[in-house]
Amino acid sequence: MAKLIFITGGARSGKSDYAQMRAEELPGEHFFLATCPAVDREMDDRIKRHQQDRQNGMWQTIEEEINIPLILDELPASSVCLADCLTLWVNNLMYQAELAKINFTEDAMCSHTELLLKSAATYEGTLICVSNEVGMGIVPDDPITRKYRDCVGRCNRLVAAAADEVILVSCGLPLFLKGKGKDTTPP
Repeated sequence: MAKLIFITGGARSGKSDYAQMRAEELPGEHFFLATCPAVDREMDDRIKRHQQDRQNGMWQTIEEEINIPLILDELPASSVCLADCLTLWVNNLMYQAELAKINFTEDAMCSHTELLLKSAATYEGTLICVSNEVGMGIVPDDPITRKYRDCVGRCNRLVAAAADEVILVSCGLPLFLKGKGKDTTPP
């Protein structure tokens, strides 16, 4: 693996904009790995806004809600993959388990994340993963939301531990938590 960059932050913090800017500074083919399912009109509008942000011809979009490791295994060497976002990936994994009537646990999340990291380790490009920091607010009042928060937190911790760089974006500003990053601010 050439490099793993992990970018996290709160909702509307600017993390996706920052991740795209970092990716566009890198040479090679650029792949946007979209994990977001189109579930309603509002989500459709969000997806369209993100697509418009990538209309410079640099990006090839791959829509994959579940099997990120498989996609990474198929990408060409020296490419750049921006996976946005792991938070929705966790949601999708939990939803898939619910449909199959399987109890999705933190251990299951660890297994899925380890498969992702195994593929990231053999990917010969730069992988930039974006995820929300969902554990900084109040404790959710229902078990499924607490489980979701816990699974996202576990995923984020594992990816951050494996990453070359970890950046927390707050108020549009990148705060470097791990590794050496380029001190630039998104437009």
